[in-house]
Order: sequence, then structure tokens, then C-alpha cells
Amino acid sequence: MGRMNGKVAFLTGGGAGIARATARAFAREGAKVALFEIDVDAGRAAEQQIRADGGDALFIETDVTQDASVRDAVEKTVDAYGRLDVIMNCAGGSLQEDRPVHEMDLDIWHRTIALNLLHPFLCCRHAIPHLIAANGGSIINFSSHLGLKGSEKPAYAAAKGGIVSFTQTLAAQYAGYGIRANAIAPAIVRTERSIKRWENTEWLLAEHPKPAARARLTMQSLYPFSVGEPEHIAALAVFLGSDESRMVTGTTIAADGGRSSYIKVADT
Repeated sequence: MGRMNGKVAFLTGGGAGIARATARAFAREGAKVALFEIDVDAGRAAEQQIRADGGDALFIETDVTQDASVRDAVEKTVDAYGRLDVIMNCAGGSLQEDRPVHEMDLDIWHRTIALNLLHPFLCCRHAIPHLIAANGGSIINFSSHLGLKGSEKPAYAAAKGGIVSFTQTLAAQYAGYGIRANAIAPAIVRTERSIKRWENTEWLLAEHPKPAARARLTMQSLYPFSVGEPEHIAALAVFLGSDESRMVTGTTIAADGGRSSYIKVADT
């Protein structure tokens, strides 16, 4: 019997990266999974992949920044599977235009906050009543190592920092319903998007216009676990989504190879 046998989960951003890897892991552990994804081709491909592996998956085209779209996706999930046990709010990302506060375009701020902080609120708003009806469940939000400390990307850091306190609040408000809420804060993970962004690392190290970014790239090499694979984060999400983590709630787990916890000094 799988560790998530009989559970129903939805995952935002389920067509790619960490969410797709987690959806496959959930399905292997016996869960039925709904993939909330705005990219139709990616969502359908992920759905077909899970079904080819013998799992049960449903792609639902969803704009997670729009209340009506999220509401409809949650309703379709419950209509299809009869219940809901796990919410995983994984969609998100930073924008290259996320600049120092006095230089930032207001639209960039709104777009970043909508994707990274409003979207988990909307999903919880519509899904929590179904977790209550199921006598409990698990909420998994995604923060970032940049949400645990200062960053050169103020909009993204503010949104991901907000996820930490939002998750703690959810844990406190809904503990009486048997609902747990936790967050995962990854650093760099080798998703399709990050590989594309970092593929020209040599140029970044030599010529990146921001000294802080060059320093960060250099320090990255000092951490033996600094770059993860989507499957590493998926394994943690399976733990949080399963009953194995029944004593874990209100936490943010930094899955970042130690980058937010300590500074490793190079050998001299």
C-alpha cells in the first residue's frame, strides 16, 4: 500500500518542474492528483505521463491568480474524485524585472505578489472547506530560501516571506479541523526553467552586472548540496502530504542545502 493511498491532491503548476515531479511521486504512492496548470500542452503532457505510469491524474486548465478560475478548478477536482485531502501550492517564480524598490515598476510588484502570494490564498480559500469535510488534510505551500532572508529581488522575497507567516497562520487557525499546514523553501532546483536561466553560468560569473549575483554564484560552488533535483523536493512533499508527518505543522522546511542556515568557508 502506498504512503498516500486513497488521498486526493491538487498541485498548482503541475505541468512542469517541482510540481510535475511531485505529482508523479504522489501518484506512485497511491494518490489521485489534479494538475492545475495554465500551460495546456504542459498540463496534458504531465497528465498523460502519470497515466502511462499507471497513476490517476486529471489536468485542469487554471489561472491561479484569478479567483473564479481557482474556484472552478477546485470544484472540478472534487466532482471528479469525491473529496480533497492535500493542497500543494507550487506555482510561482520571480521576474527578471524585480528591481530595487525605488526602480521597480508597480506592475512587476503586483504580478509577483499575485503569482506567489495571492495564488496560495485563493487556493486555500476555496479548498479548505473540502479539507474540513474530509476531516482533515495537509496544505503544502512553497516559500524560497530568498523568503528567509534579504534578497536583491524585493517583490519575490516579500511574497515568499509572506508565505512563511501565512502558513503559520493556517496551521493555527485550522488545527482544530485536523488540517496541517507547512511550507517548503527550496534554493536552486534543476527544473527546466532554472536550467535555461543558468545555462550560461560562465558568462554570469565573469560579467554579471550585479556584484552580489556574482558573489552568490561563486558561493554556490562551496555548498555540496546547493543544487537540487525536482525529485528531492518531491520526496519531502510526499512526507508532508502523507500521514507520516502528522506531528509536523506550522513549519517552513529549508530544502536549500544549508544556504539559509550557515556559511561554509572555503578551504584555505
